Amino acid sequence: MSPADFTRPGSLYGAVDLGARKQALEAQARREAAAQETGGAPAQVVDVDDANFATEVVERSMNSLVLLELTVSRAEQARQYSLLLEKLTAEHAGRWTLARVDVEVSRQIAQALRVQNVPALYAIFQGQPVAVVPGIATEPQLRDWLAQLMEALAQYLPPPGEGPEGGARPEEAPVDPDILDAERAIDAGDLDGATAAYERLLARSPNDQDAKLGLAGLGLIRRTQGVDPADVERRLGDPADIEAQLLAADFEMLSGEVDAAFDRLIGVVRRTAGEGRDRARLHLLGLFDTLPADDPSIVKARRNLASALF
Repeated sequence: MSPADFTRPGSLYGAVDLGARKQALEAQARREAAAQETGGAPAQVVDVDDANFATEVVERSMNSLVLLELTVSRAEQARQYSLLLEKLTAEHAGRWTLARVDVEVSRQIAQALRVQNVPALYAIFQGQPVAVVPGIATEPQLRDWLAQLMEALAQYLPPPGEGPEGGARPEEAPVDPDILDAERAIDAGDLDGATAAYERLLARSPNDQDAKLGLAGLGLIRRTQGVDPADVERRLGDPADIEAQLLAADFEMLSGEVDAAFDRLIGVVRRTAGEGRDRARLHLLGLFDTLPADDPSIVKARRNLASALF
């Protein structure tokens, strides 16, 4: 069984702040330095918000399992559930990281995952939600769910003792200076500077995926700058207004509604012809560039696009 055999509850990419990686890396470095000063190990339970989601969840999950807990910290029943999850995480030290999100503070993450009810527990692996426990589960139910999850992912995860606590984890490659320059520019609102930094990186490494994704994401931001979503919504009533459909898809991508954006443009391809049809097709291909090529939503959308075209 592969990670793709699980149901994918939603897309993470809409929750990733383009400028958050540098901030999250700095926060992680501070935590690790504090742990060294106190003689402790890196924490297996981390608090996550919109700013550090990219590093603490998405990037961390590329090499290890992350359990993403969506909760409301002020609710007593939810706090008790959090304590149970901490207990299970401590028992399986090094097998996963428990990342906790208070949805009342970080609403963007919950929106990107299309969360209906909290608490909820997501298993995140290789940047994707691969399984979910909605609501509050009992301890026996959680143990059974975790056992099945670990069995399904066994061939992809390091053996016990070789995770984040086992000392065998390879050192991460340093972040490219141009990536850092791009992120600083984004933080400062300098989209031209960010574009130049990504283009410098691509000139040196034409196949660099971070730079390609960054440029595609910047294009998405540029197209929607100064555009009133309410005006776009009003214009959608005119079936001949192709531009409104393209902008609506852009806004859906920015809010994490990846499948909705792809379905919208494929619908335009199905019901139009000529220049309008070609614009929708090319725009869809451009949105594909904002995600990794193996994203399940792209795989599905490519099949649907082929059906619409032929």
